[in-house]
Amino acid sequence: MNIAQFREMALSFPDSEEHPHFDNAAFKVKKKIFVTLNEKHNRVCVKLTEIDQSAFCSYDANVMYPVPNKWGKQGWTLINLATVPDEMLKDAVETAYNTVKENRKKK
Repeated sequence: MNIAQFREMALSFPDSEEHPHFDNAAFKVKKKIFVTLNEKHNRVCVKLTEIDQSAFCSYDANVMYPVPNKWGKQGWTLINLATVPDEMLKDAVETAYNTVKENRKKK
């Protein structure tokens, strides 16, 4: 999936918006980030639960892996756009969107 296709997909979720986030683009729902896009490194970072992160990362550590610091322990997961299958990427981003959206409903 290329950058333009990724943007279109991330913005296809209800109420999702794109905003700048440091040197990246952040996609938010209800003012909370569910995915960021780093064009320079051709990767995205999604917010997952610990269980979802474990399941997605079991596919291939070169494709999906936790951010290597405290953010990774909070579910933030990096995805290499050049190597991830499109359907898996869509599933991971949708899971992140639903996770963040549901967490906002609880508050």
